[in-house]
Amino acid sequence: MTKLKVYNDTNTPDTTGSGLIGYIKEVNYSQLYDLLGEPTFPYTSGDEKVQKEWVVKFKGNVYTIYDWKTYDEDYTINHLTHWHVGGKNNADEFITYIKNLTQKEMC
Repeated sequence: MTKLKVYNDTNTPDTTGSGLIGYIKEVNYSQLYDLLGEPTFPYTSGDEKVQKEWVVKFKGNVYTIYDWKTYDEDYTINHLTHWHVGGKNNADEFITYIKNLTQKEMC
């Protein structure tokens, strides 16, 4: 089984230069929280464009999972099912891995 490392806000690697590289669809906040724990950044970003963000290492690559421009923490937590994935490398395997794990949690 591939291990995921989820960072907290005190040990986060530099994500400068990463950008949008994919989406995780049909997954809600509770599913991500159950799988990954507390978001790396559980508070609204300074520009208010991101309410929740996880920074995750998967197979040596760092990815971010975040909402984008919902501008509403309640919406992000209770209704959002379309998450942005950021990084510097192809995220297809990472996205599939997250989707598979969240679907197992539902069973």
